[in-house]
Amino acid sequence: MVKFLREAKRCASIIATLSSKKKSDILVQMADALIKQSAKIIEANKKDLEHAKNMELNIAMLERLLLDEKRVEAMSRSLKEIALLKEPIGRVLEGWINEDNLRIEKISVPIGVVAVIYESRPNVTSDVGALCFKSGNVAILKGGKEALYSNRAIADVLQGVLEANGLPKFIISLLPDSSRDGVDKLITMDEYVDLIVPRGGEALIRHISKNSSIPVVKHDKGLCHTYIHKDADQEKAIAIALNAKCQRPGVCNAMETLIVDSAIAKEILPKLHMEFVEYKTELKGDVQVQEIIPVALASEEDFNTEYLANKLNIKVAKDIDEAIEHIRKFGSSHSEAIITENYSAAEYFLNQIDAACVYVNASTRFTDGGVFGFGAEVGISTNKLHARGPMGINELTTYKYKIYGEGQIRE
Repeated sequence: MVKFLREAKRCASIIATLSSKKKSDILVQMADALIKQSAKIIEANKKDLEHAKNMELNIAMLERLLLDEKRVEAMSRSLKEIALLKEPIGRVLEGWINEDNLRIEKISVPIGVVAVIYESRPNVTSDVGALCFKSGNVAILKGGKEALYSNRAIADVLQGVLEANGLPKFIISLLPDSSRDGVDKLITMDEYVDLIVPRGGEALIRHISKNSSIPVVKHDKGLCHTYIHKDADQEKAIAIALNAKCQRPGVCNAMETLIVDSAIAKEILPKLHMEFVEYKTELKGDVQVQEIIPVALASEEDFNTEYLANKLNIKVAKDIDEAIEHIRKFGSSHSEAIITENYSAAEYFLNQIDAACVYVNASTRFTDGGVFGFGAEVGISTNKLHARGPMGINELTTYKYKIYGEGQIRE
């Protein structure tokens, strides 16, 4: 482990000084190589899927794990989009001349060595590798055991392009010891690693946050809510709610709880019920919901659960303040939405809700690095410090000050 991390750390100075053009050219080569070797990647993925069936993974996890030609093409496309992004390194963030006539510039620089721990989705290997590369960082990647063969195949492709360009493969590499002990050792290696980014289950993130001696940017659970205000366009509200829950239930930006204003509950809940039944969504609701439509009773635990499945809690709120209070109690600071035609209510909700992404009249499913124009994402950060929301290349930078003098000494 130490030898591997020492090599990764050594590579930080190499990648940090690559030109923008060189990085972009290599990313395009990586994108083309993914397509060229797609058969190899898909074959490796089939092995993972076979093992996953024996592990009895749920449908959501299997859906995340699957790679086919369309998904490999999407991975390739993401790398080309990242290649085209504006160079994040060397930007002058601020500049001024102080009273001692020193010219001070605040310049964006790479973080250094970034370790990302994730589960299931093998496309994360290429996405995060590319984002770290574009932002001048070394990427240490630790995927889940369920995607072992897929991750190795993808990493082999990326490393092959690096070596073909005379660069060390350690710039993008998989953690050699992917066991629990290996991760526990990694998160204490602050001499070699500058940032840990865990994305996955709640227990994993809690464990890493508690035990890491390296700064952590958490990508916590997505307990996302949509509140249908009394002044909502009901047709619009129903379409958004269906999309937020049913378009892809097993992702972190999918809605887990729908809140309906009591002023319109009797009118809109039967319409929502009919639509969700068509999508075979398992519905749970509070007592007020049960009085209007036939659903199971939602418990406190249900409202605090990220289902990542085609299940939905429904709550009736007497007004916008009760809706906000419910979100404050159960939300995970990920993505929240209000559906309303009332400008004042919309602004009030936007200002009162403390989350990375807050929407008016749109689905929470848009919380995504690719959708935001980042090419891809390291994940959705629920932190308040350093990075928040979809984490792209600019969130993988820090800064330093360059100070230019002409012989000044301090009195």
